[in-house]
Amino acid sequence: MNATPGFRLRHFASDNNSGICPEVWTALEEANRGHISGYGDDPWTARACDLIRELFETDCEVFFVFNGTAANSLALSAACRPYHAVMCHELSHIGRDECGAPEFFSGGAKLWALPGEHARLSPERVDAAVRSHFKLHSSKPAALSLTQATECGTVYRPAEIAALSEVARRHGLKVHMDGARFANAVASTNASPRQLTWDSGVDLLSLGLTKNGGLCAEAIVVFDLALAQELDYRIKQGGQLASKMRFQAASWIGLLGDGAWLRHARHANAMAARLAAALEPMPATRLLHPREANGVFIDLPPQAIESMHARGWHFYVFEAATGCRLMCSWDTTPGDIDSFAADLAPSLGSNLNC
Repeated sequence: MNATPGFRLRHFASDNNSGICPEVWTALEEANRGHISGYGDDPWTARACDLIRELFETDCEVFFVFNGTAANSLALSAACRPYHAVMCHELSHIGRDECGAPEFFSGGAKLWALPGEHARLSPERVDAAVRSHFKLHSSKPAALSLTQATECGTVYRPAEIAALSEVARRHGLKVHMDGARFANAVASTNASPRQLTWDSGVDLLSLGLTKNGGLCAEAIVVFDLALAQELDYRIKQGGQLASKMRFQAASWIGLLGDGAWLRHARHANAMAARLAAALEPMPATRLLHPREANGVFIDLPPQAIESMHARGWHFYVFEAATGCRLMCSWDTTPGDIDSFAADLAPSLGSNLNC
């Protein structure tokens, strides 16, 4: 299909906007052959669950859902009661972008938003917040939710997760991780999935590979097996049990089978590094957060933002009036980066040929 004038097949608004990667497309075609039992009672779903267990090197329960909001909300509902509270960062997706779903599925658990530099929580901040709990008269802290990679494109390393988990354990909190961009965090830290989760104290993981080229590739991975009790009923009641689950499973098989999940994440991270390197030296620009995963957060003058949008580039103004978020995907190319930088330069009074 030919692109219309001013329309770009790739842009930087979101890694959700990318298409399905070839590995998943092939797996979907293979899953589409013949009749297979529904609702997860099929060899495709069994294989996908086994691949996830192999990835994390442990026995864990796996539940497939359609999107990240469901994964986060249903996972937290397994750890919380209506009178509980979830400690999270003030920029977290569960707090700002899920339309109250965590509160809804838990029956009313409160989200307790905390500040933290570059969207990361600190053990000291969490400890102080939990200690400030006014017993009986305020919601009882029951869970700590961490985002990996964070909403500002930074990552938690194993020692940082372990330190936060230690505080959580001390206060009787379960640890949940929103891993919508977990693959990008693995690629950034070079730590193993095991080291970034249960080895460091994580009880529940909302694992997403949709942003890595999957289709509805979201799962709840439960490391504390007691929390998996009757979670399947919550998923069914929440409208998240797929009848033709083999097609959800196909995304996981396509991505995990030969390591495509990590290959795509490394590529997206590398493209973000290239983008940051191209933009940071330009006049009137400023990186707002360290570039650690597949996002670049940069302050641009208002006229530059207007100019780039007019040229057909899609990206979000994410912070205040001029803080822009530029997300790279599994299919972002060096040419995309170079074209964006070339279009941006004139609006900043910069000459790329200098």
